[in-house]
Amino acid sequence: MQGVPSPGYSFTIRVEIKNRVGMLGKVTSAIGEAGGDIGALDLISATRETVVRDVTVNAIDLHHREQIIRQIQSIPEIKVIRVSDRTFLLHLGGKIEIRGKFSLKTRSDLSQAYTPGVARVCKAIAESPSDVHHLTIKKNCVAVISDGSAVLGLGDIGPEAALPVLEGKAMLFKEFGGVDAFPISLRTKDPEAIISTILAISPVFGGINLEDISSPRCMEIERRLQHILDIPVFHDDQHGTAIVVFAALINALKIVKKKIKDIKVVVSGIGAAGSACCRMLLEQGVKEIIACDRAGALYAGRKEDMNPEKSAMASKTNPHKLRGNLSDVIKGADVFLGLSRPGLLNPEDVQKMAKDPIVFALANPDPEIQPEAVEGIARIVATGRSDYPNQINNVLCFPGIFRGALDARAIVINREMKVAAALAISDCISPNELSEDYIIPSIFNRKVSEQVAKKVAEAAEKTKVARRIPHHYIKGRV
Repeated sequence: MQGVPSPGYSFTIRVEIKNRVGMLGKVTSAIGEAGGDIGALDLISATRETVVRDVTVNAIDLHHREQIIRQIQSIPEIKVIRVSDRTFLLHLGGKIEIRGKFSLKTRSDLSQAYTPGVARVCKAIAESPSDVHHLTIKKNCVAVISDGSAVLGLGDIGPEAALPVLEGKAMLFKEFGGVDAFPISLRTKDPEAIISTILAISPVFGGINLEDISSPRCMEIERRLQHILDIPVFHDDQHGTAIVVFAALINALKIVKKKIKDIKVVVSGIGAAGSACCRMLLEQGVKEIIACDRAGALYAGRKEDMNPEKSAMASKTNPHKLRGNLSDVIKGADVFLGLSRPGLLNPEDVQKMAKDPIVFALANPDPEIQPEAVEGIARIVATGRSDYPNQINNVLCFPGIFRGALDARAIVINREMKVAAALAISDCISPNELSEDYIIPSIFNRKVSEQVAKKVAEAAEKTKVARRIPHHYIKGRV
């Protein structure tokens, strides 16, 4: 069985065991033989005859979880009382809530927070609409908006099913950027309806984070909203991915001692993320990119399975008009960038790449190729998973980029701000720390969001899209 046990498939199994020496060892041995990873053992109750324990176990997937449970059930004198999915327990009732910044304990508090005092604040904003940034939640609030049409690797599962992702995103905004974010799922896939709805609710928010909207509609929606609104509109699946990929590539190229202008990059997957990564790499000097989809390599003039976005990408990439599938065009590539589906790449493909191949296999939850399969073949491997080194994760980007944009009251997140974010992320690893297994900082490195915010705010000011100067950055304090 491929893969390693993950907390994402963590469960707690409550078992009743005969109170005899060695019985607990039988349980733990059964879990180990089935490939499970024990996280905790808790005593619930004990009598002379029996002991009840909760055993927390990480599995690889749901099928693996069932195998572990059956292995335990096969032990004589062991009774499984119940099994709890720890991930589902975490989501019960949702993962976020709204709280006031102060308590309403007296009539005085109430009269200032609400009527009659609040009327004075309303009048002030009516007379000077820009004061809404100072006197309301708009100063520090982002809407996380999806139509549920492209959720993770699950596809079009609907607006209700998208909510757990949007809630999680809101938690990450607050935890890593100090940004208040609110999840909004829309029951429509019509771009016009999505655009008009976001326009209508925009007075509340200082920024809009588009999430899990299928391609190519997401690109049109983002472009039009950027033109209409005077607050940042950022499709994280596109630009967040591109920023973190570029940051990781900067450091990977330092290790293999190659220049960005000299490399050949093969990209698998030309959806929102793949297209954005291609555009950023082209802008930063990569001259040879070959983008592949299910029909094979994109090239100028291809007719099969094309749309306007793919046609535009084909005109900018694949300068030698190579044709064929991924395995055909990967020969001599310095970098493989996968944003597609599991199991698409094999070790023989990687062996055909140039010296010191760099493999970014970012399909989630299962990558295009397991890192173990190319050990000793690829020089550097990165995935989107937290259980392998070099996790390329958008949380390194979006909390800091919105923190900086909100602090600068930017009207847009432009190209210069995105590049500044990528450079800030890559710079969080010093030359002495850089290694094949450490090309991108940990998502729990709190300095990342701080440095990204600082550099993004500076870029906003430099490119004249900032409406205020965040003084705490200028003074050198982050």
